[in-house]
Amino acid sequence: MTSRSSILSTADTRRPIVAAAALREFARGGYHGTTVAAVAGAAKISPAYVFKLYPRKEALFVAALEACFEQIVAALAEGADAAGSPEPAAVLDAMGGAYAALIRDRTLLMLQVHAQSVADIPEIGGALRAGVARVTEFAKERSAGSDDDVQRFMAYGQLCHLIVTTRIDEISESWAQTLAHGIRHPD
Repeated sequence: MTSRSSILSTADTRRPIVAAAALREFARGGYHGTTVAAVAGAAKISPAYVFKLYPRKEALFVAALEACFEQIVAALAEGADAAGSPEPAAVLDAMGGAYAALIRDRTLLMLQVHAQSVADIPEIGGALRAGVARVTEFAKERSAGSDDDVQRFMAYGQLCHLIVTTRIDEISESWAQTLAHGIRHPD
C-alpha cells in the first residue's frame, strides 16, 4: 500500500509542473478560452489529476498567476543586483531592464493581461492584486525609492505592457512614437 506521505510528495512534485503548464496555456488562450483538459495535456497528466491538485479552474489560474509573479520578482531581484549604482533611479532602471528582457517572450505578459480581463472573478482578482502588491513592495524595498519613484516605475511597466501587447513600437505615426519614446525592449 502507498503511504500518505508519498502521495503528498507526488502531488507536491506535480504542482509546479502543472502550474507552469497552466501559465503557458492560460497565457495563450486566456481564462475563458483555456480548458483544464488543455492544461492537463500540456502537463502530460489527466484532467482528473489536475482537479485533484487544483479543485477548481480558478485555483489553477491562480497557481499560474502566482508562478508568473514568482518569475517577475526573481527577474527584478537579478536586475537590482546588477544595478550600477545603489541610487533608487539606477536600481529601478536596472529592474525595469530585467523585466523588459523577461517579457520578451510575452508569456508572462499575456498571462497578466488575461488576469486583468477576469479580475472580477474574486479569487483571480485577489491573486492579481497580491502579485502587484508583491512587485510594488519589492521595488520599494530593493530600490529604497520614494512612493513617487515606485509609482512611476509601476506606471512605466504598465505602459510597456500596452506598447508590447499592441505592438505600438512598430507603428511610425506620431502618437505611437510619443508613447514609445524612450521605452527600450530587448530584441
